[in-house]
Amino acid sequence: MCSRILTILAAMHFSGCVTVNKYDSQATRESSKAKQTQEVSLESSVAQAGQAQDVGNDEETKISLTAFEEQGEGTAATSNPQEVQTELPPLEMPAEVTPLPIEIQEPATEDTTVSLDSVIGSVYQSFPLLESAFAGRIIAQGDQISAAGAYDFKFKAASENNVLGFYQNYRQSLGFAQPLYNGGEFFAGYRVGNGEFQPWYLERQTNEGGEFKAGVNIPLAKDRRIDQRRAELWRANYSRQMAEPEIHALLIAFIQEASYAYWEWVAAGEKLLIAEQVLVLAQERTDRIKQQVENGFIDPPELTDNLRLVSEREAKLAEVFQKYQKAAIKLSLYLRDYEGNPIILGKNELQRFPSPDERFHAIVDLDIQMAISNRPELVVMDFLRKQLQLDYSAAQNETRPSIDTQWIASQDIGMPTSPKNDKGEFELEASVFMDVPLQRRKARGKMFALEGKMTQLQAKRRMTEDKIAVEVQTVHTALQAALKRYDSTQQAVEYAEDLAQRERRNFELGSSDLLKVTLREQYAVEASEKVIDSLLDFYKAEADYRATLAQDQLP
Repeated sequence: MCSRILTILAAMHFSGCVTVNKYDSQATRESSKAKQTQEVSLESSVAQAGQAQDVGNDEETKISLTAFEEQGEGTAATSNPQEVQTELPPLEMPAEVTPLPIEIQEPATEDTTVSLDSVIGSVYQSFPLLESAFAGRIIAQGDQISAAGAYDFKFKAASENNVLGFYQNYRQSLGFAQPLYNGGEFFAGYRVGNGEFQPWYLERQTNEGGEFKAGVNIPLAKDRRIDQRRAELWRANYSRQMAEPEIHALLIAFIQEASYAYWEWVAAGEKLLIAEQVLVLAQERTDRIKQQVENGFIDPPELTDNLRLVSEREAKLAEVFQKYQKAAIKLSLYLRDYEGNPIILGKNELQRFPSPDERFHAIVDLDIQMAISNRPELVVMDFLRKQLQLDYSAAQNETRPSIDTQWIASQDIGMPTSPKNDKGEFELEASVFMDVPLQRRKARGKMFALEGKMTQLQAKRRMTEDKIAVEVQTVHTALQAALKRYDSTQQAVEYAEDLAQRERRNFELGSSDLLKVTLREQYAVEASEKVIDSLLDFYKAEADYRATLAQDQLP
């Protein structure tokens, strides 16, 4: 678009036109032809302009741009908030997780044509903040493993000896304990006690072979359906699952930022080409005006005015090139090689805007439903609701009476240590322990607070759904408005080209002056820059559309 305007202006100066190679943006983004076209475009403009002076060819240049369409679909089901759950989740032990994302797209390298897909692939592959986010999986897995440690098998051993005094005795014991997932604990062990014992401590004495013992504690009311250990394990399990949508939300934001940086870099490159080509026009005109001044056809002030214009355009080119460098440096945060090193693109890697897809007709209501299904914010809220329901169940557990039963079986072996052999028989002990909180204000207070939190979360989820619907409608409006602006500015470019061409011909015939020609050139440049701005707005809105519908999924 920009080269079309400015090359026609140069051709009018020589009563002819310049033929420029057609640029197919989408095809050249997949091949190295774009680099060659950009390198020779400026030289061909000058050389062919001189040739056009001899042959007087008035053919106009047109640049065809291919349509660009970038859409994706993803589904991730979410559910609406429900009442406090009655069924608690089953035990889910920690699973192996992949700490870093797998490679799904080829990241950009210095030898390949840079496209939006290559930038997004680089984000997946090498973006440091995304790698940091994926490390959250390991953190959540570690927390879950730590919570599962409450059910670790425990080994116990002791050696207690009274070596001095009236009562000298020696006691050795060892055993194990295994907490049970459904509540309670199973334990077993062996002990031996020999020597002289105080009459009030005769239970410490065993037969000569020692004593084997096994038992189990079983809760009957409190801690039967849920206890502190299970609650902590389930919280850690929900936190591990919640890490996935949180990483997904960060991924969407990173790709949106990378898309912005890419299109801003493309726009800066387009404007850099404009600045270079209008400078070439002024420089070529200087040589021609100098010859006419020497021959006495034009007054010397015309040459001075054109030299001033050259200086201004050189200063403008330096300013535009600085903006291009800034855009390339910003893009390098997202565009990296396989080792994660930023790639700062040079002038030879300039890319052109593809033509916007004017056939873009999406159904707003369908997009709203898709966004609500895919957005990770709602998934995070669903896991937060499950955590609150878990805390509510734990608070309900605190209101129940603690009624535990204990069964212990023991058997001494070996020679008896007393004439009555009172320790030689098999023993079975059955016990019941009860602890009833009467007021239970602590547990009830927790339940009231959790009910309020769940009400808040439900209201926030409704508001989040409404905001998502507004975002979808807003991005649709932005896309349509950008397309209309593009069509209007395209028409303005055609008008500016026509006026510039007429003014340039009048100047050749001597019926116009340099000031009018310069103004017409400036109007054409401004119209071309407005086209670039409209394209930038369109592709930024397209990046917003991609982020709003959460089309990018985790690997």
